[in-house]
Amino acid sequence: MSRDKKDLHSELVTAYEYACEEYSKLYPSDPKPFLTQTHRSNGEQNKLYAIGRTEKGKIVTNAKGGESPHNFLPSMAFDIAFITLTKQLSWDKKYFKKFADIIKTKFPQVECGIDWRFVDPPHFELKAWKTLKK
Repeated sequence: MSRDKKDLHSELVTAYEYACEEYSKLYPSDPKPFLTQTHRSNGEQNKLYAIGRTEKGKIVTNAKGGESPHNFLPSMAFDIAFITLTKQLSWDKKYFKKFADIIKTKFPQVECGIDWRFVDPPHFELKAWKTLKK
């Protein structure tokens, strides 16, 4: 499992860095975004897929190993969270929406999980990842 920008597709690095910079300018008092996941192995993906199915918990993904944009190098997806000045994590959807809105205005090639029917606010991926991985 990685949180390293070096493991991201270059378009996502650009989008993430731009969005972080703009977010800080627009919302200087809000919690700050940070990467929680870039690349994920197929084994790690299968463990997540088992949650809510064969393991206890609520379903967190519909993708098995090899079916997620996180499973490729470079990774075609990243996940984020937000951290307050007092080092508390925030999962408030309003912060994800603000970040997603910044991404969507400048990077139409990036899809935001906050807009999906299976809502996944922390997730951002290249729309064309399935063709790019080939």
